[in-house]
Amino acid sequence: MLVYRIGRIKFAGELTGEGARLYGGRWNHKLVPCIYTSESRALALLEYTANVNIEDIPRALSVSVFEIPDDRIFEIPLSKLPGNWNLSPAPASARELGSSLLGTHLIIKIPSAIVADEFNFLLNPGHANSSELRILDIKDFIYNVRIKLK
Repeated sequence: MLVYRIGRIKFAGELTGEGARLYGGRWNHKLVPCIYTSESRALALLEYTANVNIEDIPRALSVSVFEIPDDRIFEIPLSKLPGNWNLSPAPASARELGSSLLGTHLIIKIPSAIVADEFNFLLNPGHANSSELRILDIKDFIYNVRIKLK
């Protein structure tokens, strides 16, 4: 399966999850490495846009295309998510659950808090089988600021 991430060019080829480890995210606590990816380029763009201020958007962005093994994807049922998982800011209960799952799973399929019925994939770079995660392609991406205007 292919999944996508939009981010700064200088980090496009990294498989460390260092950004999420340093700052945390909806599904991980600080100090827990994680690579956030999406099932489509469009969803990756929406997720990126929701998590950045327009003043902080660099001119040098990229789209990284990852290949992940289908048989390693752990899908958590919606009924098992905390009731407030999709609130903003992200609740501690979501970070607790995600951090716990990242302790044992290579890939976690989770719903998008932005687009119902679409999915993001958390990649665990610290997993024993992380060598199964591969970046197939990296392309420059020009962010169209019309997305964030008004």
